Amino acid sequence: MTEIAHWRPDSLAAAGEVEVSIVIPTLNERVTVGEFVDRCWQGLAKAGVTGQVLLVDSSTDDTPQIALAHGAEVLRVPQRGLGRAYVDAMPYVRGRLVLMGDADLTYDFQEIAPFVEAWRRGAEFIMGSRLKGTIQQGSMPPLHRYFGTPLTTWILNRIYGSRFSDIHCGMRALTRAALVRMDIQSQSWEYASEMVLKAARLRLRTSEVPIHFHKDREGRVSHHRRLGWFSPWMAGWINLKVMLVYAADKFLVPPGLALFALGLPVCLALRTGPRELLGIGFQLHWLLLGITCCLTGFGLIQIGVLSRFVQGIEGERPSRILKAITYNRGIVASLVLGAAGLGQLGRFAIQYVKSSLLLREISYPSLFALFLLTLAFQCFAFTLTLEICRRRFPRKGAGEDT
Repeated sequence: MTEIAHWRPDSLAAAGEVEVSIVIPTLNERVTVGEFVDRCWQGLAKAGVTGQVLLVDSSTDDTPQIALAHGAEVLRVPQRGLGRAYVDAMPYVRGRLVLMGDADLTYDFQEIAPFVEAWRRGAEFIMGSRLKGTIQQGSMPPLHRYFGTPLTTWILNRIYGSRFSDIHCGMRALTRAALVRMDIQSQSWEYASEMVLKAARLRLRTSEVPIHFHKDREGRVSHHRRLGWFSPWMAGWINLKVMLVYAADKFLVPPGLALFALGLPVCLALRTGPRELLGIGFQLHWLLLGITCCLTGFGLIQIGVLSRFVQGIEGERPSRILKAITYNRGIVASLVLGAAGLGQLGRFAIQYVKSSLLLREISYPSLFALFLLTLAFQCFAFTLTLEICRRRFPRKGAGEDT
């Protein structure tokens, strides 16, 4: 059960809308939380904006009491992960711009003005970048700085066509409207990558702000170190997982189209018998290879399109494939393929009967007929499944149902 514990009574807009909400998940941060909240108020004042400091707290120590004493609002929630903390906070966020980060003083919330300025210039999603700013010695392990962060950032940029330099930076800002559109689903560390990739898929206006990254205060142990040496590796693994899950269509549809385009000419060329080209014989094994490529490619296309549909993001532009695939077109295609396959197979059956039910050689047309029938059944099943998804998730659909 969640509850709002307190609001800052002397805020300029304590019970109404403000310009900036600083929303921070906290877990046992008594060492730094008081100074952190003070810095937030100083940063809001320097930026010249009305604001709210909202901590989403799951502490077992006196973190919430300290935060309240320094004028923050505290939302007490069960410990369910970083991503879930932001979901829980949404009903209590009053700012048009939401600024996120950590309460450990590794990010300097006295310097939020660049985020506000980027927002006022029209940016909807503003990432902090430690790699473009400064990193205090001892604040970031070399493995993270020179390997983990650059590698996962490069992977995400390649997949989604974005140009971020530091996707794991915890200090970031976005409009409340953009946060609602993102509909964050991740419960844990992977929320960070989910936000970045959804910003790319939703084509939000993005910006980057160089920031200063400081090492932990004396007496404070980072959450990764609290959980053990494997925690950063696990965080990287689950961040990579969410990148792949939300980009399943990008991994499946292009190779599927390539395989289908590669196999179809082979199937068509060998549908009546073996061929020879430039002294190279193309016989049965080539026909089987072509059929395998086509059926594998078509399967990848189907799964990729369905994954795009199920993982569709509210407000995302529908893909051209989804817009092109309609129920009527799919049914017509399956009927045409089925009729062609049955016609081809019928001729083979007649020849089979006339030959006293004996086959003296491989029938290329019969294999091609079975290929067409398999495609017809797959197309029919895929069309029905996609139509079911459109009816089950109408807000994620694309294209007409006719």
